[in-house]
Amino acid sequence: MNIKITGKDLKATDAIKEYTEKKLERLEKYFDEDFNVNVTIRTEKNLQIAEMHVITKANTYRAVTEHKDLYASIDKDIDILEGQIRKAKTKRDRINKEESIKIKELAFVEVEKPVEDEILKTIYYDIKPLAPEDAKLKLEDMQGNIFLPFVNIDTGKVNVIFKLKDGKNYGILEPEN
Repeated sequence: MNIKITGKDLKATDAIKEYTEKKLERLEKYFDEDFNVNVTIRTEKNLQIAEMHVITKANTYRAVTEHKDLYASIDKDIDILEGQIRKAKTKRDRINKEESIKIKELAFVEVEKPVEDEILKTIYYDIKPLAPEDAKLKLEDMQGNIFLPFVNIDTGKVNVIFKLKDGKNYGILEPEN
């Protein structure tokens, strides 16, 4: 942490510098890298004003407070800066967590292999004895279906009537035996 303390219309005494440095140590726990702090103290009328800028690689944080007591003004600045830094860190951590979850989800989706050579769906039909023409009429009424199994009245065997790809004509599956 590099600290620069400047006084305008007010001398930055050793006591003020030591107090400010001691209070700024609270901010070190939030940063892994080195950061700079510019502190400006001044007086206006009967108020003591402390202005602090914390400059990191990623962000700049600023706090300005005024109080009758300079030490109280410095304390308020530290509290404000700590709140800003904590909020930014929490937001950054949340974004990083969400991004890592998305990456994990994408990795999981990419690893998932399509199912092949498996029976995925079973459809149950009520097979009734019908003439092939009646089966065709019933299949026309069943919108969305492209085939219908039935027992052929003429042969007594299970047949399947289906719509051909042209969408206009029909075919019948009939066992040979």
